Order: sequence, then structure tokens, then C-alpha cells
Amino acid sequence: MALTAGIVGLPNVGKSTLFNAITKAGALAANYPFATIEPNVGIVQVPDERLADIARIVNPKKITPTTFEFTDIAGLVKGASQGEGLGNQFLSHIREVDAIVHVIRCFDDNDITHVDGEVNPIRDIETIEIELIFADLDIVEKRLPKIAKKAQLKTDPSIEKEYQILKRIHEQLHDNQPIRTLNFNDDEIKQIKGYGFLTLKPMIYVCNIPENDFIHKTINTHHRAVIDYAHDSAQEVIPISAKIEADLSDLEDSEKQEYFNELGIEKSGLEELIKRSYKQLKLETFFTAGEKEVRAWTFQKGFTAPQCAGIIHSDFERGFIRAETIHYHDLMAYQSMVKAKEAGRVRSEGKTYKVIDGDIVLFRFNV
Repeated sequence: MALTAGIVGLPNVGKSTLFNAITKAGALAANYPFATIEPNVGIVQVPDERLADIARIVNPKKITPTTFEFTDIAGLVKGASQGEGLGNQFLSHIREVDAIVHVIRCFDDNDITHVDGEVNPIRDIETIEIELIFADLDIVEKRLPKIAKKAQLKTDPSIEKEYQILKRIHEQLHDNQPIRTLNFNDDEIKQIKGYGFLTLKPMIYVCNIPENDFIHKTINTHHRAVIDYAHDSAQEVIPISAKIEADLSDLEDSEKQEYFNELGIEKSGLEELIKRSYKQLKLETFFTAGEKEVRAWTFQKGFTAPQCAGIIHSDFERGFIRAETIHYHDLMAYQSMVKAKEAGRVRSEGKTYKVIDGDIVLFRFNV
């Protein structure tokens, strides 16, 4: 499933440095605004220890992790929703992603200019948030007058429902609050999905902190301010040192553990970012396992067995018969597919079965 998290932030906060570390794509990282104009896209592997555990038992010829996509979007500035700094173009790029990763500068460095002259993470957050709110407000205010009369006539229940939802959203945006803090049921989400509202998208705050703060797990005043702000809006906060991530990206896998040991850290902030982004989008993983390949596959939480089969190939979904399923934990307990099957832990599931994160599945189909 090609789902994407867009990396946003003001110019010079470490966005492109972080993106380079994520993908090793070599996106331009420069100390001036708008170094990134066209969005750069990079695909990363989702860390999952279960894949290696399954492979150890199955002993396949090939191991294939699942992937996740990050898009590096140019630095926004105040007035972007009115076109400042090529803002309309950048906002359209954000509209195309599924979740937003907002990188915030939480370090002091006189050699790196700040677009507003000084480091103030809450002001930076609000600058971005307000631009996204204004962009959404513009959409709502253009649509409401077009459907107001039809909604008041009550001749079309769908239009009436849309009107009521947009009125709620309009009030929320006028209070300078993002749409994501409203509660919607599944039908309402479907009703407004086509608008591509920016402030409806899940948001993760990434604090770009100094190396020493990351190593020693120190929370500086900038970082603390973001944590307190995010607590009020129930958003995720992840500390990352873009400098450390950049250093790690230049190392071979075999050298990374040595680097972790040298710094006294267990894992990179990037690994946590990938996992949290995955979780924010309600994504889960199932596995296929055979002699040729053990592979991880991304699926949306709540997908049925035929829907998951369709992720592999449309023929699998079209001709779905059943799914022979064992959970990762059961395979680990018996350390053998044969023994697990003898113990009755391999199940035969039908079309209504909802796949669970960690399921190892063999799809039976006939086309």
C-alpha cells in the first residue's frame, strides 16, 4: 500500500537533512529558504524484528521487508496560504500525503539562520498550523455558499449532511483549531474525504535536538515547550538529532551497532519515527513465508483476508478461497510450522476474517 508521510517545517529546521538520512536520496540541504521546491520522495524499510525471527525458522532464499514512503516538502513561511514563498504550490504537495511529519527546530546555532530571526518552536508550530488552517478555511468558505440553498430545502439528505459537517468544520477553523481534533464517525469521514483537508491529516511533531541532548536523553527548554504544546492537542512528539541520523546514514548496517554502542544509545530516532508514522496511519503488517521468500506486507487495520490477498495480487482477491493462517507468536512458541499445525495453531479462515497484525498467511485462490 503506497501511503505517504510528508515532512514539513519552516526553512532551515533540518527537514532535508533528516530526509537525506531517511532515504539516502541526497536531497538538497542548504542554509537558505526554499532550497527544496519540488518534493523529494523516498521509500524506507519499516523495521520489524519479527521478519528475521520468521526467516530463521523458515530459512528462505530471500527476505523482503515492507516499506513506507516519505515526501520532503519545501519549507513553508508565513503567508503560504496566500501564495507567499510559493506557498500554494507547497500546500498542494501536502494535500497529496496521508500524514504530516512536522520538523521543529529545537536547537540553538548562530551559524544556521532562522527565518524569523530567533528559535521559538511554539511560534514555528503555530506559523505552519495557521497556514494549513487558512488553506482549509478557504476550501470550506468556497463550498458552503454553493450548497446552502439545497441544504435548507432538505430535498437531498447527502447535501444536507455535507452542509452540517462543513458548518462544524468552519466553526472549528474560525477558532484557529485543526479539523483533526473534531470527532467524526465513519460516514462523516467518507463524506469529507474528497476535500483533502490539511488539518484533518494525522500530525507528528519531530523535535530536531542537539546531539548531546539525544545521547543523554536530555529535554531542553525548546523540546519541553513542544511536549507541553502537543500534550494539549494529543499529538505525538519524537526527538531526533538530524546530525546523528545523517552520520548513521553513511554507515554500513554492520557498523551501525558499533556507533550505537559508542554513543550509548539503543536505536536511532529515525527508527522510532518510521514506526510511529506507520502506527498513526493505522497500518499493520502481515507476513507470507515460504522457501523462496519471507515477506512483510502493509495493510490497513480492519482489512479482511481477501483485501489483504489483493495487496499481493488482484487475482488473489478475485479468486479467494481461504486463508491458512498462523500468528507470529504461535510460530515462535512451536519453532516449526509442522509442529504448530500438529498443535492446531494453523487456522483456515474465510472471506469475513479480519487479518491481525503479525498473522503469517498462505492464501488459497482459484481464478
